[in-house]
Amino acid sequence: MKKLQTVRFSVLIPLSSYLYVLLFVYSGFSKLLDYETFTVQLAQSPLLSAYAGIIGPAVIVIELVLSLLLVQKNSRLMGLYGSFFLMIAFTVYIYLILNYSDFIPCSCGGFIEKMNWTQHLIFNIAFALLALLAIVFSEKEKLTKKRIVLLKLLFPSLLAVGVVVGLFLSSEHIIKKENNFIRRFGLHPIRDEKAFDLGVNSYYFAGIAEGKIYLGNITAPLVLTTIDTALTRMETLKIELDDDKHPFRFIQVEVKPPHFYLFDGTVPVIYRGQLGDSLAYTISADDCYFSQLQVIDSVRFAFRAQSSQTKSWVLGTLNLQDSPRIQLNHSLLKKQVDGIFDTDGQLLWDDAGKELIYIYSYRNQYLVIDQKLNLLRELNTIDTTFRAKVQVRLLSNGQHKMNSVPMLVNKRSVVHGKLLFNVSMLRGKFESREQWKQAVVVDMYKTSVQGYLGSFYVYNRGEERMSRLFATDKYLFILSGNEIVRYSFAQAVTLNYQMGEAENHEESRQ
Repeated sequence: MKKLQTVRFSVLIPLSSYLYVLLFVYSGFSKLLDYETFTVQLAQSPLLSAYAGIIGPAVIVIELVLSLLLVQKNSRLMGLYGSFFLMIAFTVYIYLILNYSDFIPCSCGGFIEKMNWTQHLIFNIAFALLALLAIVFSEKEKLTKKRIVLLKLLFPSLLAVGVVVGLFLSSEHIIKKENNFIRRFGLHPIRDEKAFDLGVNSYYFAGIAEGKIYLGNITAPLVLTTIDTALTRMETLKIELDDDKHPFRFIQVEVKPPHFYLFDGTVPVIYRGQLGDSLAYTISADDCYFSQLQVIDSVRFAFRAQSSQTKSWVLGTLNLQDSPRIQLNHSLLKKQVDGIFDTDGQLLWDDAGKELIYIYSYRNQYLVIDQKLNLLRELNTIDTTFRAKVQVRLLSNGQHKMNSVPMLVNKRSVVHGKLLFNVSMLRGKFESREQWKQAVVVDMYKTSVQGYLGSFYVYNRGEERMSRLFATDKYLFILSGNEIVRYSFAQAVTLNYQMGEAENHEESRQ
């Protein structure tokens, strides 16, 4: 009987070893043959994203080295210990994925890709037990004391658990707080629901009120278009100005209930009209010139203008009830090269936080500013462009001109509920070139603290790419070619909203 058991033990040890060799060789070469896909998938791990560049090649090397150890009889026991510890680490990893991660990513690795995560966990446990039995029988053949075997199994196993948990905790901190340009794409953060053909591609988002999206039109600047958020009905309104004798260049419209506003910063005039009425009255004349304007409320505005003193961009506020009406803060926008191109960016207003956001176009930074132009926070996007890559020369007439095309970092942004949605122009680590040809990437950030929340792709519609975006409590609306498209946000996105007293309730009235 003992002889029969010895034969079984002697068969189990090489059988376990060769099964591991088959697993590791297949898995290792599968990763090597499609290394880009493997690293992209690993970078999307909610546990190991920050270490994808190190762990990716390390796992392949370890699997192939263990295979070599397992095929040789004199090194087989060492290979079995290594396989056991590696499988323990994989098992702990999957357990953390299933129970503690923000989302569950796609699995990777040859035929294992066909398994769901629970099946994958069972598979790993079975292989870990197989290695454990082979180790116990091997040590028994060598007459190793049980206590020694137990210690040889226990302490490295605890180390494997500690390493995986440590990588998980530190990776989460790095990705969200100190990201070195690794994007994380959750599962289905937005869902394409409906599209509506607007007929032309010259629209832009002007605002939302009472369940209606308001659109301005670049080619018809005095036409205000509305479309219900269900994207079923479209209406237009021709706006009349109480004084239209101005040399306008680019009139823009913005909606903030219960009013709409018209302005053209090359002409120092602001108009205000009542929603539903076609007539707009002059409320500000000769107060200031500006390149961008954000409506705070019916009498207060934030703007960006060129300083007459420094010739650089400067942020300011206009209050129709104050004296003086204009307040400027020359220290907010930090000059790196020329003060114009290097500080170029987009000025935003967040109703929920009652804060201004200024996101630079050519560097990885955005500013959070209060209504009195006090800097509250300097926060960063996840790319590594700390300094604007612009080359500028000064012309004899005092104007600035770029010597070459600059590297655009942040193309367009919107803010809603203290959440910044930013269209980035830079491809991150471990991201597919093909994917970038097919879609636009949108990164999500907190404006209350330094915090990257994840990214999602907005795919091209035929040959048309997304040109503009607009966020609400439930939906992301985009303009792409002639179409307006509605996507619904997943709960993983909307849970990050921080709504204040000014929370937009228009959608609740649909």
